[in-house]
Formats: sequence, C-alpha cells, structure tokens
Amino acid sequence: MLILLPPSEGKTAPARGKPLDLATLSYPSLTPARARLLDALTALCGQEPDEAARVLGLGPTQADLVTRNAELAQAPTARADAVYTGVLYDALSPATLSAAAKRRAARRLAVTSALFGLVGPGDRIPAYRLSGDAVLPAVGSVAATWREALGPAVTEGVGRGLLVDLRSSMYAAFWRPDAATARRTASVRVLHEHQGKRKVVSHFNKATKGRIVRALLEEGADPRTPAALADALRDLGWKVEQDDPTPTGTRLDVVVEEV
Repeated sequence: MLILLPPSEGKTAPARGKPLDLATLSYPSLTPARARLLDALTALCGQEPDEAARVLGLGPTQADLVTRNAELAQAPTARADAVYTGVLYDALSPATLSAAAKRRAARRLAVTSALFGLVGPGDRIPAYRLSGDAVLPAVGSVAATWREALGPAVTEGVGRGLLVDLRSSMYAAFWRPDAATARRTASVRVLHEHQGKRKVVSHFNKATKGRIVRALLEEGADPRTPAALADALRDLGWKVEQDDPTPTGTRLDVVVEEV
C-alpha cells in the first residue's frame, strides 16, 4: 500500500542539519526534475525578489520566505515528516507513532511536493515555499513539470499494492492514475454532516485524513482493494460510503459529524 499525502503550506524550518542533497531523496528518477525546479526557484528568489514574491503569492510581510528560498541549496534540512506541519500532520503526529507504525510509515507514506515531486517521511529536506499552482519563469508550470515525471515514480512506489490518494485537488493535478493503476486506487474525501446536510470543510477534511493514516499505520492494515480499504476504515470506526469506480479510481466518502 502506498498512501499519497498533500504537503502543508506551513513548514517548520530546521535550525540545524546537513544541507540538501538531492541524491539522497527517495524516488531517484525524479532527481532531474527536482534539480530544474530547485535551480529555477533559487535563481528567481535570489535575483528578482519582487518578482518572486508575486509569482509565489507572497505579501510584503513575507519577504523572509523569498530569502529562505534563495538559500535552499545551503539551508539545513530535517526529516520531511518534521518539516511539514498543519492540521493533517498534527493529527497524524508522526513523532508519536509506535515503533512498528513508524516502520510502516517509512514504507507506505509519500508526500506530494511542488519542489520535490514525492518525498518519503524520512527524506531530509529544507523548509521551502512553492505552491502546486505556481508558474516559474525558467521552467513554466510546476504541475506540468510533474505530470511529465511523476507517473513512473508512483507506479514504482505502489508496486502491486493499493494506492490511497489523499492529495488535495491542486496536487492531484500533478498525476492521475492510468487505467491499470486506477483499479487499485482509492481516493478519500471527508464530508462533514450537520443537521442532515453534508459538505467538505477544510479543517475536518485534513484532521480526519491525518487520523485515518495514523490508525491504518498503528493497526497495520494492508488492504489490497478500495473495497477492502472501506471495510478496514469501518472496522476502525468510521462511516464510509463507496462510490462506483471511475477511470481514475474509486472514491470513498468518510462522513464525520465532529472532528
């Protein structure tokens, strides 16, 4: 099983650590695309900080993020699961997983990244600012860059197992399953039900996804089909509804009343 997570916009900048070494990251087939994006981002932020702020959607009080991007090649790194923060990662709480769950996380989790494509939880990365919808002058659309490179890496990572896609729509645009992979792909949507009405609420969505991943890792569940994943989630206490398969996979709706 491979679980694809979205990144977080907020990141914890490591205070110390070795500088970035692209050759040490998981999914080495992505190294050329990573290098192109890293070079383009650091050059833009170092040479044209005002244009960089515009491209990255940053306000006048966020100039420090442009400076940080300009220095990414020399910046200290830490484990990706310590750099990414926010609601989903707070709920997942990687540092407090049991030893067995941490071993499973190392094998089964991958974070979709605008800068690195995919990273494993133990990959050492710096804190960066780059959104999935950005367009860098030197390379063009970030999403288009990854659409050309990401497919083989995901296919390699999932092998013959189940792909559990928890990415947000922005990062889902980086890669979509082909017909063969779609049969083994389950995307998860979280719906908040209140007074008989259902809607997607960002906080509920992210927190519940983090708790789902944590529970799967702690339980050691290893479903092989979307239907088996739905059953596993029900066994863990969630209300799950399964849609009919589509060309890109099967959607599971997890319905919650409170976070």
